[in-house]
Amino acid sequence: MTDVSNRPTTFGEQLRRRKPIAAQKGGHGGPELERSFGTFQLMLFGVGATVGTGIFFVLQEAVPDAGPAVVVAFLVAGVAAGLSAICYAEVASAIPVSGSTYSYAYHSMGEGVAMVVAACVLLEYGVSSAAVSVGWSGYFNELLENLFGWHLPDALSYSPIPYEDNVTGLVNLPAVVLVLMCLLLLLRGASESARVNTIMVLIKLGVLLLFTVIAFTAFEGDHFSSFWDSGAAGISAAAGTIFFSFIGLDAVSTAGEEVRDPQRALPRAIMGALVVVVAIYVLVAVSGVGAQPVAEFESEEQQSAGLSVILENITGSGVPGTILAAGAVISIFSVTLVTLYGQTRILFAMGRDGMLPKRFASVNPLTLTPTFNTIVVAVVVALIGGFVPADYLWDTVSIGTLIAFIVVATAVLVLRRTQPDLERPFRVPGYPVTPVLTIVACVYVLSGLAAVTWLIFAVWLAVVMSFYLLWGRRHAALERGVVADTEVPDQPTPGGH
Repeated sequence: MTDVSNRPTTFGEQLRRRKPIAAQKGGHGGPELERSFGTFQLMLFGVGATVGTGIFFVLQEAVPDAGPAVVVAFLVAGVAAGLSAICYAEVASAIPVSGSTYSYAYHSMGEGVAMVVAACVLLEYGVSSAAVSVGWSGYFNELLENLFGWHLPDALSYSPIPYEDNVTGLVNLPAVVLVLMCLLLLLRGASESARVNTIMVLIKLGVLLLFTVIAFTAFEGDHFSSFWDSGAAGISAAAGTIFFSFIGLDAVSTAGEEVRDPQRALPRAIMGALVVVVAIYVLVAVSGVGAQPVAEFESEEQQSAGLSVILENITGSGVPGTILAAGAVISIFSVTLVTLYGQTRILFAMGRDGMLPKRFASVNPLTLTPTFNTIVVAVVVALIGGFVPADYLWDTVSIGTLIAFIVVATAVLVLRRTQPDLERPFRVPGYPVTPVLTIVACVYVLSGLAAVTWLIFAVWLAVVMSFYLLWGRRHAALERGVVADTEVPDQPTPGGH
């Protein structure tokens, strides 16, 4: 290690300085979080943040783009996510800390890249939480209608911002209420949140399997007759929309400091979540398109609560749809819960690194959770969910997720070259082909995103980097302490974190 406390650093050195892995693995010099998760709970964190988002909402968004080939779009997104998951497994096993991709980039590629990645992951978590809360509102009203014959008025169910021909209101109240409920649960502690998430995910999987069984009873092969009509461009566009839901794989790695035996648990949880997610996605996509003509996915009713409407059309009864809507209302809570959780842990890591004010690194002594972070994140997400239509949010999340996945694959390549002796309980098979294919697949999906999505991302990135240039680089912990040199720091033995 090189002491830099007595010599000034140039701007270029600041951008290139890397956080030592020795510090990443327990010598932070700052607050620590409680290790309370097991592998199964961690895996269901990933499933909870993924399954539901891509099926309950995005199916009706993606089918108009790709038509029946939406099944291929799910597989394309799944392959890209699968390759990324393998890369995540290696890096997470070597650097099992909070902060996810931001922390991995800080060690492998330096402070400048870490801040770019921070912009990506903060965007993906914050906006996805808001997008899911907006979609949850439609299922909540569907459930009220089925159970009691009434629902909230449009003024309290929709944002005031118009999007094409959608309904507008004053505020999306259910979205705001959902975020506040998640806030209360997260403030109680990470272990309590994990237990509730486990229950919700099991309910969610049961409900989606029920949908699949019923939908296959109405399966018609003719619905796939125009399978390739939308072409490669339609598949790519749909895959870009779908991909945002795979944020759940990144969410697993945000809990690196709160899981027992992280070097083994993180790779297992990431790969287990991937298998469950891809299987359930493909099953629901095939059965859903087989049960309903593609054109009907564009109806206003479908856009608000698509899967429950499909069941009602199949059975002629409101009971299956009501069960699905109830399952969505209960289980989609877990998506918002986990994405809010992931956002707070990234901010915690940045606060501890000095990239944000120290308040972001403060931990409640009773619950061992970052209370200040949680409140700030919940307020911001509630405002977005209450006043911005979901249509503006889906693709914006995808771009952050895809860039984060590219960075993780790059980190595998960089760390294999710069620190070949680093302890890696899980190693990417097929190296270096696998990380290179990951980058190629993610770039392909990125190519299908609209220009306005890139514009929004560019503006957000400019905001984050401006903050770094004006404040963060001068307050960074490494500015006051040490930077990593080319030597590999000593690694603790397994279980000695």
